[in-house]
Amino acid sequence: MTPPAALGLDKGCSAGALTRPARRVHLTAMRAFAGTGRAPARGELEDAARAQGADPAVVLAELAARDVIAFGADGEIRAAYPFSPVPTPIQVRWAGGPLTYAMCAIDALGISAMLGRPVTITAAEPGTGRIITVHADRDQARWDPQRAVVFAGATGDRGCPAVDRTCGYINFFTSARAARTWVGHRSGVTGMILSQVQALREGVAEFGTFLHARNGTTPP
Repeated sequence: MTPPAALGLDKGCSAGALTRPARRVHLTAMRAFAGTGRAPARGELEDAARAQGADPAVVLAELAARDVIAFGADGEIRAAYPFSPVPTPIQVRWAGGPLTYAMCAIDALGISAMLGRPVTITAAEPGTGRIITVHADRDQARWDPQRAVVFAGATGDRGCPAVDRTCGYINFFTSARAARTWVGHRSGVTGMILSQVQALREGVAEFGTFLHARNGTTPP
C-alpha cells in the first residue's frame, strides 16, 4: 500500500491539476515559504491572481478545494504543504535558507527533493520530546537515531483537509516501539509504521516534482 494514496494526500497530483492562474498563485506561496520561511499574506495571493487576469476568490477557492493550501477563518494560510506558517515539532533547514517548519514527517522528507538541495530535519518525538535528526539529500538520507521510523496515520473524515485529518498523525519516532506506544493511546487513529526507506520514498513521491512546470507554468 502506498501511504500518501491510502491517506488521501497525493499533493503532487493535486498541484498538477490546478488551472494556470491557481498554479501561479500556488507557486507564489511556495516561493515565499522557501525564501523567507513565512507565509505570504492573503493580499499577496490575491494580487498574484489578479496578475493572471483571474478572480482572486475563485482562485483561492480552487487552491482550498484541491487542498494544496488550507486557509483559516481569517482567510490567511494555515497550511501550504509541505510548509507550515506556524511552528511545528518538525524543523527543516538548508544552507543559505530560512528556518522552515513542515506540516508532517512525510512533508519534511520531500522538501530536499522538491528544492533540489540537501536539508537537515530536526523533529521532536510526540509524547517524549526526544530528537530525531535526518540529513536528507533528495532520495538519500542519514537518520539519527538509526532505529528511527515514521508513523503515517490519519483520523476523521477523508473529506477533511490534510491539516486536520493527517498532519498531526504523521510523525517521526525514535523507534517502532515508541510509535506503537504513542498510537496505542490515541483512539480513532489508524495508519502504519514506515521504515526509513519507505518514508523517504513517500516524501520524494509526494513532493519531488511539486515545483516542476505544469499547465504552462514555471517553477519559482
